[in-house]
Order: sequence, then C-alpha cells, then structure tokens
Amino acid sequence: TDVLIIDEMSMVDLPLMHALLSAVVEGTRLILVGDMNQLPSVGPGSVLKDIIASGSFPVVTLTKIFRQAGESDIVVNAHKINAGEPVLLDNKSRDFFFLKRRDPNVIISVMLTLIQKKLPKYVDAAPYEIQVMTPTRKGLLGVEHLNIILQRYLNPPGPEKAEKENGQRIFRVGDKVMQIKNNYQLEWEISTKYGLTVDKGMGIFNGDMGIVTDINTYEDLLVVEYDEHRKVKYPFELLEELELAYAITVHKSQGSEYPAVIIPLLQGPRMLYNRNLLYTAVTRAKQCLTIVGSDTTFQEMIQNKNEQNRYTSLAERIQEF
Repeated sequence: TDVLIIDEMSMVDLPLMHALLSAVVEGTRLILVGDMNQLPSVGPGSVLKDIIASGSFPVVTLTKIFRQAGESDIVVNAHKINAGEPVLLDNKSRDFFFLKRRDPNVIISVMLTLIQKKLPKYVDAAPYEIQVMTPTRKGLLGVEHLNIILQRYLNPPGPEKAEKENGQRIFRVGDKVMQIKNNYQLEWEISTKYGLTVDKGMGIFNGDMGIVTDINTYEDLLVVEYDEHRKVKYPFELLEELELAYAITVHKSQGSEYPAVIIPLLQGPRMLYNRNLLYTAVTRAKQCLTIVGSDTTFQEMIQNKNEQNRYTSLAERIQEF
C-alpha cells in the first residue's frame, strides 16, 4: 500500500498500533487523523497524544470552523468547551439546547417527551435515531436504569411482540440494541423482501447498533438488523454480546454520530465528569444537542481538566530514535 489513512486515531491503543505498524511495510505513508481532546482509548496508552507530543512528525491542526460555518452552535460550543471557555446557555440557538432540571425523574420525563414528540419532527429522524448518552452505567441516570425505563415507554410490550428474557434483561421485537464486543465469526446477510440473499459477510463489531426484527423461540434465534439492512441471527446463547441501546455511555458513542443527542447531566464522580467526556459527547450530535440537567455540573465539567493521567514513555522513546 502506498498510503494508509487511519481515522478516529484517539481510539487506537498501544497493542493495536503495534499490530498495525508490524504489518505495514517500509515505504508506506501513514496518515493519522484524530482528535486528541476526545476520550482516550479503552486499552492502554495515549498513542495519538504521545506521537504529537514527540514533535518528531509533521502535524496539521485544524482550527477554523468550516462545518455550517457560524450557523452551528454545536461546533462553536465544542470549540469553547475544548478551550475551557464558559458556554452561554440562553437557548437562543437552533441546535444547542440546555433544559435546567434538578430531579432525575423529571429529567427522564423530559427526555421521553423530546424523543417521542419534539425531536423527530425537528431533525426529521425516527425516534430510534435519537440517541440518549450518559456518562455513567450506574445510578438513576446511568445506562442500566435508563434503558429499562426508555424500553418501557418507547417499545412497550404487546401481544404481537415476541420477547426473550436474558438474565436481568428482556429483549423485545422493535428494541434498539448494541453489539458490545467484536465478533469476527458472526455472519450477516442482506436479502430482498422476497428472501433472496444479495450479499453476505462476516463480523459484527463493538458499538454496532441495530433493531431487533424477530425472536424465534422454536429455533432459539434472535434477529437484529444493522445498517445497510445487514441481518444477523443470534443464537440465544450469544445474547450476552448484546445490550439495549436506548441509552449508551459516552465512551461507547465515540466514533459515531447521531442526528440528535440528548445528555442527562447531574453531579457525578469528578474523575469521570471532565472536559474530555463533555467535549466527546457534544461532538456526537449532527443536527441537534439537548442537555437536560444541572447547568452548574455542565460548567464545572468544562473547567475540570482532571482526566485520568496515563503514564507512558512513548513520546520520549520516539525522540530517542
């Protein structure tokens, strides 16, 4: 290969980068595209940050706002958050809204109204395309609790909807779900409405989101349709690789974009509620971002640079070379 371009480089950890460089032959040009101000990789290292910090390679930083220049407050405010500047929350924007609420139950009620009534028309998207994103897994506004509540209201049980209980969770036809680990063996296929297969392949990956279209208790299979109409049959014993995705963590959202994003925000652990996380969350929204919760927590997160320090020596080692 003459040129290799790696996108979403902030998500790449040390073992993955090592595997990549071991496979690339000498003479190939490597172009890394990424945003080091987003959340660090799930695995060890801070590869992109360290490569830039080493000062050993040509680096181009994009600072001018081109996307919907001047029109998009999502973009403008993302830059402000990144620079540690306070964001004006006057709701005069067309795409960046802040609804001040203090009670978790009221926040959940507001989010349901937004998903069911307000946002679909506003951004011309189906309710399942609107993504709730939250910093935590636990607590009243954590992923686990929110998914139970959102499933109850957005996809309630009905006589025509098959269900499958799996541990603490219930999967139902019509549910929005996410694959939570890489599975290179899972087969997908695309077929016509008459059942004729037009394409097939292997592999469903961590973070892929789809809709449950069928649950067959005779064959012990659950069918999920992912983007581009790729359908995957999950044997029931593989259901631990799926979870409900009405609400997801900000970490899981990295690398994705959604027409509209809703973020519930109340006080949380300082180590987690930092500028990186807020910046990553805000930049997932394409057309509309709504934050429901505490404006104090929001402004505190902008000022909180206490991201988890990662002690690496990659920059120094590169400089030694």
